[in-house]
Amino acid sequence: MKGFGEKNQSKIVKITKNKQKVTIDECIKKAFRLKAQGKKLEAAKYYELLIKKGTYDYRVFSNYGAILNEIGRHKEAELKLKKSISLNPKYANAYYNLAVLSIGQGNFIRAELELKKSIALKSDFAIAYYNLGFILKHLGRLKESESFHQKALAIDPQLTDAYLSLSTMQASDKNQKWQNQLFSDSLLKNKNKRELVNIFFARSNILHKQQNYEESSRYLKLANKLKLDLHPSKPEMIFNKSKFLLNESNKKEINKEKYLNSTESIFIVGMFRSGSTLLESILSMKNDVYDLGEINFLEESFFESKKSEQEINLAKLYWKKINNKTKLNITTNKNLFNYQFTGIIANRIPNAKIIHCFRHPLDNILSIYRAHFAGGNEYSSSLVDSAKVYLDQEELMTEYKNRFGSKIYDLNYDKLVSNPNQEIKLLISWLGWKWEDKYLSPHLNARSVTTASNVQVRSPINTKSLGGWKNYKEMLRPAIEILTKTDKYKKLLS
Repeated sequence: MKGFGEKNQSKIVKITKNKQKVTIDECIKKAFRLKAQGKKLEAAKYYELLIKKGTYDYRVFSNYGAILNEIGRHKEAELKLKKSISLNPKYANAYYNLAVLSIGQGNFIRAELELKKSIALKSDFAIAYYNLGFILKHLGRLKESESFHQKALAIDPQLTDAYLSLSTMQASDKNQKWQNQLFSDSLLKNKNKRELVNIFFARSNILHKQQNYEESSRYLKLANKLKLDLHPSKPEMIFNKSKFLLNESNKKEINKEKYLNSTESIFIVGMFRSGSTLLESILSMKNDVYDLGEINFLEESFFESKKSEQEINLAKLYWKKINNKTKLNITTNKNLFNYQFTGIIANRIPNAKIIHCFRHPLDNILSIYRAHFAGGNEYSSSLVDSAKVYLDQEELMTEYKNRFGSKIYDLNYDKLVSNPNQEIKLLISWLGWKWEDKYLSPHLNARSVTTASNVQVRSPINTKSLGGWKNYKEMLRPAIEILTKTDKYKKLLS
């Protein structure tokens, strides 16, 4: 999510830089060009210079705030954006940039308010309409979300992010106008690779709904090939980390008797698109459960403990980070790559429970290939690498289950959606919680959902995705070849 800058500025005063007189206008234009080139730190220097010289131009503070947010200096960014608004309360871009900051912090309620202020001041602000639709989608307000996405496209038919988001929504199939635009040849003109990726994924999503799987496959392959051009897959980094953490898990476990009354930490692990978002929605139906989402607290705590000369207690570091987020006694952590830390969790975090989500490997790999993750997970664009990562996590989890079986619960997504009544009751019983019927209706959970499953999780539990890999069997051949090299899947996939 990028902040909005202003590049057409009027001349105001002159300042001196390197013994040359340049106008604010020239400084702002230079900073904007640098930011567009990805040179954010260099751009920031121009805005710093302007402010240092006593400039009180609201556009300078807004543009600088947007850059500060992008480079991770969030508190400073907020101060600069609020300063911009105080200098000009009618400047729509500053409200927009403040909304982007709020989205990054997960504060969707505040972001919604700021975006509405922005739109009220600038009725043709297409990207603001899109981002308002984006956060409403995460909040489960899907009809409103579609409406704002379509308003964005009515203003700017070239906004490829809006096509992609609409293509994942069920009701959006009824509107033919934006779909006609999506499949038009003219939409492909003058688009960069990122925009083409959006278009091809969106087309694939629509064709999938129309059960035209051959054409859907074609666009999927085009989209993922372009993604690999932009972000090459490096699965070896994942495999090396798995081996390192497996070795670390062999170290002496802590004395857990000291922490019998500690926080109940539930770790949801496994592959992406394995039913983890559904599981998190089920568990967070319990009133005293706080879902941390895909937070990286465990890995941060682990490496902090490693850096210390006297190895600091990992559990205490982890709990401290959690306590900064919530005072509830039960938390769920859905950072799925924590499967690599399973042995360390079992050994070193008292009162921890681990739930391993898994499903049919080809349904899982297909869902990953179709997901278009916003950042990271580069392996997802390669069917071969996705199959290898799937096998890595399965092999690792098998090892950990042999060693720590009592602390790990197997949650088979295929069984869960086929017989939710039985499977959810078994899960709740394993957790030691009192049964409540509301666990059977996770689609009624009002929490925000920021994963790729944010639309599906709003529907009642269903079996629609089971066996979907058969429609893409030809496309999935590279993954099938990898999986069938193992004895476990030879028979299953033959």
